[in-house]
Amino acid sequence: MSTKVADHILERLRAWGVEQVFGYPGDGINGLLAAWGRAEDQPRFIQSRHEEMSAFQAVGYAKFSGRIGVCAATSGPGAIHLLNGLYDAKLDHVPVLAIVGQTNRTAMGGSYQQEVDLHTLYKDVASEFVETVTVPEQLPNVLDRAIRTAYARRCPTALIIPGDVQELDYSPPTHEFKMVPSSLGMSEYSMTPTDEALRRAADVLNAGDKVAVLVGQGAAGAVAEVREIAELLGAGVAKALLGKDVLSDELPYVTGPIGLLGSRPSYEMMRDCDTLLTIGSSFPYTQFMPEFGKARGVQIDIDPHMIGMRYPYEVNLVGDARSTLRRLIPLLKTDRGGREWYDTVCANVKRWHETMERRAALAADPINPEYVARALDPLLPDNAILTSDSGSVANWYARHITMRPGMRGSLSGTLATMGPGVPYAIGAKFAHPDRPVFALVGDGAMQMNGLAEMITAAKYRDRWSDPRLVVAVWNNHDLNQVTWEMRAMEGAPSFLPSQSIPDVQYAAFARSLGLTGIRVEKPEDVESGWRAALEADGPVVIEFLTDPAVPPIPPHATWEQMEATAASILKGDADRGSVIKQGLKAKVQEFLPGRQKQ
Repeated sequence: MSTKVADHILERLRAWGVEQVFGYPGDGINGLLAAWGRAEDQPRFIQSRHEEMSAFQAVGYAKFSGRIGVCAATSGPGAIHLLNGLYDAKLDHVPVLAIVGQTNRTAMGGSYQQEVDLHTLYKDVASEFVETVTVPEQLPNVLDRAIRTAYARRCPTALIIPGDVQELDYSPPTHEFKMVPSSLGMSEYSMTPTDEALRRAADVLNAGDKVAVLVGQGAAGAVAEVREIAELLGAGVAKALLGKDVLSDELPYVTGPIGLLGSRPSYEMMRDCDTLLTIGSSFPYTQFMPEFGKARGVQIDIDPHMIGMRYPYEVNLVGDARSTLRRLIPLLKTDRGGREWYDTVCANVKRWHETMERRAALAADPINPEYVARALDPLLPDNAILTSDSGSVANWYARHITMRPGMRGSLSGTLATMGPGVPYAIGAKFAHPDRPVFALVGDGAMQMNGLAEMITAAKYRDRWSDPRLVVAVWNNHDLNQVTWEMRAMEGAPSFLPSQSIPDVQYAAFARSLGLTGIRVEKPEDVESGWRAALEADGPVVIEFLTDPAVPPIPPHATWEQMEATAASILKGDADRGSVIKQGLKAKVQEFLPGRQKQ
């Protein structure tokens, strides 16, 4: 039997080490599906319930494995459905390859069924590399380039393959004009700045008395170096949410998350520092960084396209974080004098942890959503992987989950789209089938995407050597983050027709699939509920009935801003009494001198 184009594509993916492709079938990729049958499902075809979920699963796989995520979809609607997940990959700088079908070449331009101009459609999301395969001889070059580009630029790329091309006999490029051969693989490499640039950066850092460090996901390969430079500089370290798992939260100088979902010590450190070192982060919210002109700055980033754009840094070092820090550290002074700044940062961190503990202990109706995350934190295994959905649950993930060495976590950091929490977790399970995975999601996201993807979890549960996939749902009948944004940013009360969502029996749905379902309705059952979920022998949905009136208070919120929000709520918010009560109770915890329960 001759080798078809579709056979060659799967063979080349295997040669690149691709072990699974997340996808959904359709006649636009029938040739590929037939090839999968001939290849005995190698690489494995992982079937989601929706193409968007396939893309999210590929992103989750890539984030937690460090390897390219691959997704596949049919022509027209299937290819369109991939877009949101691919934009998530683009904005969070994740290597993903999308392989999509297209109508036969003979029908293109004929307004045929499911014919969409996919090259134009994908030109933005896969701006670094998108190509349509029209003859077999384009392969393997375009596939190799798509994979290499995805790795090198940390981005999504796309191949569009018409249905009839998939079924052509494969013939490689020949040794003649207008043929492009290819070769497999690429070596590891590192990029470092010049000696002169490093000396200028060292001069800035050596002159600082109050140094703040901000790390993002680009610092993940430089954990030891980040610790060394922070301790050498007597600095505190704040973390962008995509860098939450870079450094252990148990370190006394780690101030935790930054931004609207951030911590008070991160806010105070950025407010008061005289020097800022940013490593592997493109955190966009300038208002949470030092006032312009108040602090000198150095940035380290591997991407020259993304450097120097968030703050007026004095020195921009283009290079790999680990290699750059290794060359920078020997240039720094070791006799820095007093440790007043370091002691202040550590004291602020300690006080914040106490504040968070008090907030989580506050009574609510029926369960305080902060307590749900707080109760999970000490129970997490050391090798746990966590995904968080967007929404108010991201606040509790950011502030109450203590990242320890070996733990991993991520969310949709830049696109901040709803719905990736559960498919990310499924992608994580395929990346690390021997590790427990926890998805923290709101009820809105669970209704949007999570319920259907529990069917996917049930389908593949036997593929995972550690069967634990715990999906926790904060069930408050409210699209809570937007509700609070309306109150705080628009000065408007909650608009119930848009914000109120149905009460769904999430645990019962899990049980209907043969999975474990746990429903927790009282605060005294929260911890035992988590323990039961951890002891289950397969995927679990555990839902907590939480109070939507508990506010995700930003770290910079003042009493005046709280009063303004309260005034907007009093205009006619359906839950105004509980909201004001919970908001005042939560805010006052920042000013209490000791620990107490309210």
